[in-house]
Amino acid sequence: MGFKCGIVGLPNVGKSTLFNALTESNKAEIANYPFSTIEPNVGRVPVPDKRLQILSTIAKSKKTIPTYIDFVDIAGLVKGASTGEGLGNKFLAHIREVDAIAHVVRCFENNNITHVSSLINPLNDINTITTELRLADLETLQNKLNSLEKKSKSGDKKIKEQINIIEKIQNQLNYNNKIDNLEMKEDNIIFFKSLNLITSKPTLYICNVDEKSVINGNNFSKFVKEKANKDSNQIVIVSAAIESQIAELENKNDKLEMLKELGLKETTLNKVIHAGYNLLNLITFFTCISKETRAWTVTDNTPAPKAAGKIHTDFEKGFIRAETISYEDFVNFKGEAACRVAGKLRQEGKEYIVKDGDVFQFLFNV
Repeated sequence: MGFKCGIVGLPNVGKSTLFNALTESNKAEIANYPFSTIEPNVGRVPVPDKRLQILSTIAKSKKTIPTYIDFVDIAGLVKGASTGEGLGNKFLAHIREVDAIAHVVRCFENNNITHVSSLINPLNDINTITTELRLADLETLQNKLNSLEKKSKSGDKKIKEQINIIEKIQNQLNYNNKIDNLEMKEDNIIFFKSLNLITSKPTLYICNVDEKSVINGNNFSKFVKEKANKDSNQIVIVSAAIESQIAELENKNDKLEMLKELGLKETTLNKVIHAGYNLLNLITFFTCISKETRAWTVTDNTPAPKAAGKIHTDFEKGFIRAETISYEDFVNFKGEAACRVAGKLRQEGKEYIVKDGDVFQFLFNV
């Protein structure tokens, strides 16, 4: 199962341009009119991690394999999407299938690129999208409530609890409040997750700016940053147009030269990838042998057997223990053998919680 981050926003804000640059492809059609994207495009993107190559060099591995995150290019939403405007129902269904939302906001002026409204106003654009997502969730909740109320005549306490939860969420959404701060018992959390509400998904704002604003942002992106801080959301500033140009260059030196001319040390898309990765509460662990050094993705607070299962289900079923070295120790002592001698290799059992950067060798028996 992959981790999916959906790219959403109004039409013509740069979603497809950003997606194509991220995936270094031309999967998504780019056009100066709404709804050029109908079916969502999915691109698997390697997560940049300098640690991976360092470990591979130390282990003299034949292969180096990164971990990945999926980005999904979803068609532009418009006002009225929750009632089906602009094929809205279909597009909203696509958003329900992702784990997190990357909301692209237009923060540039360009008379050659049309906008759904006459003025460039990022906060209005954000409000349009969030309102439609909220209305879609309210409809989902009302349908579920109607169903539960019919069943509640049986006197089932669990159903009454679920009705109470839905009414609390409806109240939060009606007052435009975030719904991730409701206190619930563990079994009710399972019910809450089953509702698959769009507004409960973690959100990242991507400010798509002009070339001269790519380093420090502009007045448009400052408004978005203020809102992001207020909502406890993350923000990343990119120029999708610049990134698409860089992605088209095949020669690595040419890419570096272009970045240097722009005053950038690395592509800003790396920030988007890392922000999406962090948004999903993901961490990376490594396996490192002469055959291959590989990065693996798990959610934070994952126990060692579950992490072993990412490699192979047999590893989880027959888990015995995990020989564990921290990334820092592996690098400082230049490999597994020296770590063993120095006592830096730990034997961790089934209760061990994986930490970002752990280098594992799993022992199992099936």
